[in-house]
Amino acid sequence: MESKPENSTPTTTTHNKRLRCIVKLGGAAVTCKNDFERIDEENLRAIAVQLRRAMLLGEGVGMDWSKGEGVEVDRFVDADEIGDRGVECREFVVVHGAGSFGHFQASKSGVHKGGLDLPLVKAGFVATRISVTSLNLEIVRALAREGIPSIGMSPFSCGWSTTERKIISADVSAVTDTINSGFVPVLHGDAVLDHSQGCTILSGDLIIRHLANIFRPEYVVFLTDVFGVYDRPPSEPDAILLREIAVDEEGSWTVVQPKLPNVKNQVKITVAAHDTTGGMVTKISEAAAIAKLGIDVYIVKLLIMLSRH
Repeated sequence: MESKPENSTPTTTTHNKRLRCIVKLGGAAVTCKNDFERIDEENLRAIAVQLRRAMLLGEGVGMDWSKGEGVEVDRFVDADEIGDRGVECREFVVVHGAGSFGHFQASKSGVHKGGLDLPLVKAGFVATRISVTSLNLEIVRALAREGIPSIGMSPFSCGWSTTERKIISADVSAVTDTINSGFVPVLHGDAVLDHSQGCTILSGDLIIRHLANIFRPEYVVFLTDVFGVYDRPPSEPDAILLREIAVDEEGSWTVVQPKLPNVKNQVKITVAAHDTTGGMVTKISEAAAIAKLGIDVYIVKLLIMLSRH
């Protein structure tokens, strides 16, 4: 397994600040994955609180000053109070999956298979981006309400593209400038142009691998709706949590804990039919590639790890 995204052409930028962490919010952790375009409000609020504790160095101040459903917003903002508090934030990047947003549109239209010359694919491309960017806005707003200076960023709008579904162009200068300016970039899985098949879906896991290769954060955290990686789907009886996985120089991985005979041959992973990004298969592959760079990777259930760092 390669340690760098194949044939990628990253833009040369200056990283003034060492990135502390890249956090991946799994789609199943922030949405009700079996309920079309429904956010798990309770989980999202809890995640935002945990991220605030991990990121902010001070008290922070609410930054969502827009009207929203069920949200009371004061028409007048106390500028003096905000000025006294200040906003200091550790260097984080957040990437989130789509969950019940985007996957339906992409799967129904075949966006991940390409073919922009087909009316259904072109319409699905637009519909997919409407869906995933609407989720991105809601996640940014949830973080902003907790005082995290979040900026939503779409790979398509930043000029990211692929060939044969592999990243070949990814301008990270906007991400770098955002971090250096004291903001937290919030990226997401997206529909992007592909130079071999017209278009495809760029998963959040692939985005994280690319960013990790460029920014070399201290660690990467995948927040999911389960406690980590299991030897089979966790819903099955007797599923075993794989607590530690080691990655060798060739990029292959073995289970360190628990000690089980021939565990690699026993690992069974499934992917939902509507998931156009590869599900847990892609997650483990990309996590292994990141670990090969010498970066610690944690795949954990939400609310478990972040408060420790």
